[in-house]
Amino acid sequence: MSDSTGNTGTGDLTYNLVSILFHALQGAETYDQYIRDAEEEGDSNLAEFFRSVKQENSARADRAKVLLHARLHPAS
Repeated sequence: MSDSTGNTGTGDLTYNLVSILFHALQGAETYDQYIRDAEEEGDSNLAEFFRSVKQENSARADRAKVLLHARLHPAS
């Protein structure tokens, strides 16, 4: 299976990886508001859940960054 470039000039697999990275980072940022909302309502269980989800997305973004770097800078 090839990593076709479609209309973007970027390989599909690289594009998909960038998309995962973007959405993980965007989600982590958005969850800060969810955490504040839950804390303002006094719902510590829900705030903790949102913190956990944010941490998972941050870890996912970190993994995507490593994989993207490896794709863009393959060992010689």
